[in-house]
Amino acid sequence: MNGNSAGSKSSYLLGSSFEAGSLGLTGLQNLGNTCFMNSAIQCLAHTPKLVDYFLGDYRREINPDNPLGMKGEIASSFGDLMKKLWAPGATPLAPRTFKLKLAHFAPQFSGFNQHDSQEVLAFLLDGLHEDLNRVKCKPYVEAKDSDGRPDEEVADEYWRNHLARNDSIIVDVCQGQFRSTLICPECRKLSVTFDPFMYLSLPLPSTSTRTMTVTVVKSDGSTKPSSFTVTVPKNGKLEDLTQALSTACSLGVDEMLLVAEIYNNRIIRFLEEPTDSLSLIRDNDQLIAYRLSKDAKEAPLFVFMHQQIEEKFICGKLTPNWRSFGVPLVVRENIANGSDFREVYAKLLSPFLVPDDDSVDNIDSSNNSATEVDSILSESPRKSDEEKPVEGQSGADFQFYLTNEKGVEKNSEIGMEELVKPMPARLYVLVSWSEKMVKRYDVQPLTLLPEVFKSGFFTKRPQESVSLYKCLEAFLKEEPLGPDDMWYCPVCKKHCQADKKLDLWRLPEILVIHLKRFSYNRFLKNKLETYVDFPIRDLDLSDYIAQKGEKSSNRYLLYAISNHYGSMGGGHYAAFVHHGGDRWYDFDDSHVSPISEDKIKTSAAYVLFYRRVEDA
Repeated sequence: MNGNSAGSKSSYLLGSSFEAGSLGLTGLQNLGNTCFMNSAIQCLAHTPKLVDYFLGDYRREINPDNPLGMKGEIASSFGDLMKKLWAPGATPLAPRTFKLKLAHFAPQFSGFNQHDSQEVLAFLLDGLHEDLNRVKCKPYVEAKDSDGRPDEEVADEYWRNHLARNDSIIVDVCQGQFRSTLICPECRKLSVTFDPFMYLSLPLPSTSTRTMTVTVVKSDGSTKPSSFTVTVPKNGKLEDLTQALSTACSLGVDEMLLVAEIYNNRIIRFLEEPTDSLSLIRDNDQLIAYRLSKDAKEAPLFVFMHQQIEEKFICGKLTPNWRSFGVPLVVRENIANGSDFREVYAKLLSPFLVPDDDSVDNIDSSNNSATEVDSILSESPRKSDEEKPVEGQSGADFQFYLTNEKGVEKNSEIGMEELVKPMPARLYVLVSWSEKMVKRYDVQPLTLLPEVFKSGFFTKRPQESVSLYKCLEAFLKEEPLGPDDMWYCPVCKKHCQADKKLDLWRLPEILVIHLKRFSYNRFLKNKLETYVDFPIRDLDLSDYIAQKGEKSSNRYLLYAISNHYGSMGGGHYAAFVHHGGDRWYDFDDSHVSPISEDKIKTSAAYVLFYRRVEDA
């Protein structure tokens, strides 16, 4: 690649009218899952003022003795890489030396696993600041509360104290200031402080809904299972789902719903806490809601799991084995003995009974099915001389065994005698079906369980959209501190969950905005694919600045985007970079190609880079 050199390389970034050539259009080779690093580097490598700084005599400001820095090695390595990226005629670079330095000082980025571009960006900005800190000996500074003083006075005091300890090109260009207000919920004590920030991490507020399909099963044996698709808040709770299902299935006032997740023909968890987040339920999960009587709330819960004979070739020989099938059936009743036990199971199975040919014309009675099940359960079938019983199978049509919640153990068989008391709150029962019973019932409704949301070729979810301003408003909204982040009130002399409010007070020349697409909890990781509508040419933050009479411009122009494509835990990072005039380029590792401006706003946008535009 050839290009003309110039004294100020950032003139290309600021919209110079002359031809920029290929300067700064150098790709970075992927060393093995290093696209996250490449994306962050390209955004920084095209940041105005940082380009001129690192292409100039930056080494004279390296502070090798800063105990919080990295002996100047990160700054030196980054500066060397910057010069290579902006060299005329450069070909795609392999950033091995920089990667080694990064892994040395930040072991979390060692190896070749995929990481987060925002995390490496945050480390680089902080590391470059400390390596280039012009303050050689940091003075002790005591933070003072506002004590009723004017905000302007307190803010300037905090900023002077901050600059007394932190003075670098990163502070000059990238750091702004928050106003943080805490209010004690009891005595209403007001505490105002002013804190520096390097970037904004904005939440993605969601007002959209989510459709969920759940199978409802009655425990009185009156009907077959029915699937209902309901609409709930996307960030709703379990109580929102049960309320929507109650309406959809016309739940009686004397009934309640018990929701469970099904996997491999067993219940892997009951969802019973009303305040549990629906985000814990994934689209490919399978849910059942059991309709139970409120009157039997104190009775034990019986969970029936089913198994049947299946023949498999083992060592070249056709061998019969037990295989689980269908979804568990659940009932909550006070059952005294084995005879009652069988009657309850008969009632649960009655909707699935296949009527005999000679009884097709006599099915107008609602009790026919249950009566026929009772007769089947009481039959004593004859075995032909040729039939050989499978291990664990007797001549009975159904055999009942106590089991564990996974249904993989066969403990004691349940006979006709009284059940042992006291009974546990949940009793898991494994029912072995004879081949004849499998033919007498239509078990297909028990085996076809829909997913919560079935994505397919024609079932794409609608794209959720939110403006960048709405994200900022959600970030600045007043909210109580969490229980793990209590504030000590100097008046009440105790820790409390104070109400906290953030405001933008002082804005930096370069504004970095991180969109919080990734969420984590102890159950799962999730990525939000929300489309954020962000301004390209005129991000105006005038209405969000708390400082009155601020002389600096509050308008910004977009110049770079770090994008993340794909799912959580993997995917791919790339960068879009503005490179003079109306030209944008897609930096995809070693491949650099033009991209039209109308293509740069996508749901992959992860970190946005803005530069201040002075008012005309």
